[in-house]
Amino acid sequence: MQTENKLFEDFAKIMNGAAGTLAGMGREAEAGARERFKGWLGGMDFVSREEFEAVKAMAAAARDEAEALKARLDALEAAGKADAAATASMPTPDNPPSA
Repeated sequence: MQTENKLFEDFAKIMNGAAGTLAGMGREAEAGARERFKGWLGGMDFVSREEFEAVKAMAAAARDEAEALKARLDALEAAGKADAAATASMPTPDNPPSA
């Protein structure tokens, strides 16, 4: 035997409406907080991921180029020292060969 109670039906409808309203308020609060956070971050001088990656790649290329130039300079200095040593051992009028 089932009885219909209008009071419980009305209470269930009110609770369902309140739950929907609270869920909507939660979504609105989250969206508002997200917008405020974006505004706060936008006011700061942060770089985007793309800009960071571009500068990182440029720095790596510059580092590689500097290492290559250092190796080239070392090779030139070694060749210069070898030439200087060969020139010093060559006989000249001021430096006769030793017997």
